[in-house]
Amino acid sequence: MNTINPQSWKADLPAFREKTAAFYAGEIKVGEYKGFSGYYGSYAQKGGKASMLRLRMPAGRVTREKLAFVAQMLRTYTVPRAHFTTCQTIQLHDLDQDTVCTIMEQALDAGIVTMGGGGDFPRNVMCSPLSGVQKDEYFDTLPWAEAAGNYLLGFIKAEKMPRKLKVGFSNSPANQTHATYRDLGFVARADGKFDVYSAGGLGNNPRMGVQVGEAVEPSQILYYIKAMWLTFRAYGNYENRGKARTRYMVEALGGEQNYIKAFREKLDEVYASGEELTLSVEPQVIAKSGDGTTVSGPRIIEQKQPGLYTVIWHPIGGQPAPETLCALSDLLANMQDAELRLAPDEAAYIVNLTGAEAEKVLAATADSARTLFETSVSCIGGMTCQVGMRDSQGLLTACIAAVREANLPDGALPQMHISGCASSCGTHQTGSIGFRGASKLVDGKPQSAFTLFVGGCGRQGSEAMGRELGAILESEIPAFLVELGKTVAASGKTFAAWRESDPEGIDRIAAPYLA
Repeated sequence: MNTINPQSWKADLPAFREKTAAFYAGEIKVGEYKGFSGYYGSYAQKGGKASMLRLRMPAGRVTREKLAFVAQMLRTYTVPRAHFTTCQTIQLHDLDQDTVCTIMEQALDAGIVTMGGGGDFPRNVMCSPLSGVQKDEYFDTLPWAEAAGNYLLGFIKAEKMPRKLKVGFSNSPANQTHATYRDLGFVARADGKFDVYSAGGLGNNPRMGVQVGEAVEPSQILYYIKAMWLTFRAYGNYENRGKARTRYMVEALGGEQNYIKAFREKLDEVYASGEELTLSVEPQVIAKSGDGTTVSGPRIIEQKQPGLYTVIWHPIGGQPAPETLCALSDLLANMQDAELRLAPDEAAYIVNLTGAEAEKVLAATADSARTLFETSVSCIGGMTCQVGMRDSQGLLTACIAAVREANLPDGALPQMHISGCASSCGTHQTGSIGFRGASKLVDGKPQSAFTLFVGGCGRQGSEAMGRELGAILESEIPAFLVELGKTVAASGKTFAAWRESDPEGIDRIAAPYLA
């Protein structure tokens, strides 16, 4: 089995420092630098005057030690902006050329790898953030996800894939990681085994995954990962980058049955090769117990461990204030077994807390979203991202301000998902309301707009891609949402119940804005 020592990546760092210096000196164009820097988990931001760095957090798990490192970097280098991503990583933004190189190197000393965080490589392995502590989970998938993440690091320097590969683990039907429609997804079952899905994904040509394995023993997951890699290498599109994702292979191979056949053939090859990939993991052990203190509230989850609690912290737009993140790290430093788990909706869960500890964490994270709508998801947006078309973070800020001013009750609007472009980093296609960056002609001139999607759902068994309704001017979206929220509030129902009772209601309200 491939295992990678984080220190082994240090040999690659001088090349990054040299190429980055050349880019900032104007000797290398943006496109060339992007093709190089993605391997290191870094990209230049829009305008080419600053860099971002993506810190892998396998399975979304941020231990106290890793959180302390992040806090140290924020303080030492006065990093002005951090972002919790929908792939459960932490991005540091607005870094100068020396800082991005230095943090990358120091991260390896802290056991944090950035390599493969961008470009055509296996990305951060995702996992349900409450694995191991959730009362109704099928079983704890976190140790398996972490082992998978370590194994996939070994493919970063292997033969080049057509494009990136995203792997996710789900511990319950909530399917927070979209494991049923990832490039490769391991979906927990009540019997302690996995169903395996492949060739799914969001973005252009979105697809639900194809089930390629049923009742798979967890010890066998690496065989499926190796088979996925071989299948992608064999049938992925190396000629057309726009179609170089696993979800395009199903059509290229002539349908689901042919894809399943191709995948199973590669799986048989892996088993026949004699390579030993049977996996054994150490179960997650939480030795801590409650101390008799209790806590309750909308941001509190009772864990399956008696007397322990989880606090939900959802910074607006997934952008925690650096000072809050640092203060939280200081607070957790002396709390046994406490750690932060990143969620695919850009929230963070602080787990393994006593009631008294949870009260302190609640106070430290008082800047959290106040309502379901305020937990809305947004990619980093076109003001920062080179390929981003629209300012998704700016739209979210404007919408929250308008909804607060309208004093709409919690539940009148759902969590929405905003992507600045078709890449779907804000997972707009899987939300009950989603927006994607677009343009709209007004008097023959293109204006900033977002395309509206409705009816998306990620829950296992109810998966659906949102239905595209059309483009709304960016300036009119807050008013549309306020009108929608007032209509729902007047019904006395939650948004979900209102939609069920009046499926065409959102179409009627949106129609004037779409015209």
